[in-house]
Amino acid sequence: MSHEDIEATKAPLIEHLIELRARLIKALVSFVIMFVVCFAFAKQIYNVLIYPYVLAAGDVSQVRLIYTAPLEYLFTQIKLAVFGASFFSFPVVATQIYKFVAPGLYKNERDAFRPYLVATPLLFGLGAAVVFFIAMPIVMRFSIGQQQMIPGEASIELLPKVSEYLSLIMTLIFAFGISFQLPVVLTLLARAGFIDSTFLKEKRRYAIVLVFVLAAVLTPPDVISQLALAVPTLLLYEASIIAVKMAEKKRDEQAAAGSATS
Repeated sequence: MSHEDIEATKAPLIEHLIELRARLIKALVSFVIMFVVCFAFAKQIYNVLIYPYVLAAGDVSQVRLIYTAPLEYLFTQIKLAVFGASFFSFPVVATQIYKFVAPGLYKNERDAFRPYLVATPLLFGLGAAVVFFIAMPIVMRFSIGQQQMIPGEASIELLPKVSEYLSLIMTLIFAFGISFQLPVVLTLLARAGFIDSTFLKEKRRYAIVLVFVLAAVLTPPDVISQLALAVPTLLLYEASIIAVKMAEKKRDEQAAAGSATS
């Protein structure tokens, strides 16, 4: 390769790096802005996140959380702001990634990719909703039921630390949100030709084992939260098989239409 050829390839590379830097800066700025906003409203976000506990207790007066270190609640608010910023800045981050990748894709590839940009946050939100209204109230209701308030005997009362409660619900939201991306991942793999519906059916038994292993890793060490994650994920696996079948049918129809016109 001549010196001129090397210099010619450097120019597009530098342009791509400059664009990548610009996209990363925009994504980082959106994260920082959302972090500041979420930190400013950390107490309000906290009050929203304890709703599953209130739902389980039946009355807000029965809900009491504590912190045992001077700066524990401050660091909890910072952690909460990071979590909220990651969630709320995701649309901007995903858009910047798409705008960086899109010029290298064909039009049909861009059209096929766009629905996943919408499906990803929707499925993550669905997973968060399952945690908020089903999984977390079940966990807290079970925990409340373990209390011992019998006259004449030692009392055993649930007094969760604010940091531990918020870490639990944020971990569950993250775990459920990621797990609910299963249809998106499997459908993309099917479009790329790596898997098909027959493969997913044949590997169902292995998927069941893998789902329960991941549920044990991603959730706290209790059976309730593990089942709350594993069961919806297995239902999503079955939904993924249907989605892959539909993608295969559409691909076959397009192939047949293409061969007919040629």
